[in-house]
Amino acid sequence: MRVIGGSSRPRGGSRRSNTAPRPVGRAGARRRKGWAPWLYLAPALVVLGGLLVYPIYQLGLISFFEYTQAQVSGGEPTTFQGFGTYSELFSDSQFWQVLLATVVFAAACVVSTLAVGCALAVLLTRVRAVPRLALMLAALGAWATPAITGSTVWLLLFDPDFGPVNRILGLGDHSWTYGRLSAFFLVLLEVVWCSFPFVMVTVYAGIRSVPAEVLEAAALDGASQWRIWRSVLAPMLRPILVVVTIQSVIWDFKVFTQIYVMTNGGGIAGQNLVLNVYAYQKAFASSQYSLGSAIGIVMLLILLAVTLVYLRLLRRQGEEL
Repeated sequence: MRVIGGSSRPRGGSRRSNTAPRPVGRAGARRRKGWAPWLYLAPALVVLGGLLVYPIYQLGLISFFEYTQAQVSGGEPTTFQGFGTYSELFSDSQFWQVLLATVVFAAACVVSTLAVGCALAVLLTRVRAVPRLALMLAALGAWATPAITGSTVWLLLFDPDFGPVNRILGLGDHSWTYGRLSAFFLVLLEVVWCSFPFVMVTVYAGIRSVPAEVLEAAALDGASQWRIWRSVLAPMLRPILVVVTIQSVIWDFKVFTQIYVMTNGGGIAGQNLVLNVYAYQKAFASSQYSLGSAIGIVMLLILLAVTLVYLRLLRRQGEEL
């Protein structure tokens, strides 16, 4: 029978799909591309794991056990204490005094280092080639000086009997390391002296990358040097300032050599103790290794918290890091 106006093709026949077939292997290529950076980073991650992760793991493990000289020599077995070591640490009033002194001292060092480093970085852009080279070499010399050498030199400069500083200032036989505040101030000067070159060189490199037209426009508008730094340079250099600030916080919060050398192990009656020296005294002078390890873990957590909070505040302000 003949079908009029119909189609000889069955009604349920197949139709050509409107969507083109996906290329085979594209998802696999994308997956391989995602793993490629991690493969390049794998050697560095292995090294960092051996140098950082494993020691931190051991430090945390020791803090949960009773670990004194008796356990080290094998005279007594190691017993699990849980958070008992941390409870003992937090109930010690000296720990909180040392923690407060460490925070205040580190904050003063960070602010002073950033102020001196940024000021000298701006100065480098204002002087000629020869003075700039001399300042750079002098700063790099201070940066390359070992901490124990720099601390000894600063002690000689401020020596009450033979130091030139007391003679110039007319202070006689004044001892800078006797008083608590003067000893901290002396250590702060040495810390800033050996730390500002990193800030100066980094910020100077950032300033040189700023277009000269921007600075010229600000100067033509009548802006002072301070105004140019605060309103033009500082916002443009914020990612660099973030890096140097975090580095300075980490370095200054865990200062050890300068305090230990310049105050002879923490000052008179421990008046100049900071957390790193306090941990050293507990772990090695008193053979309370678990307590010293607990102090180290607390320092690590504080530094991580400060860094994460700082980065979070910057992200809320829309900064790309």
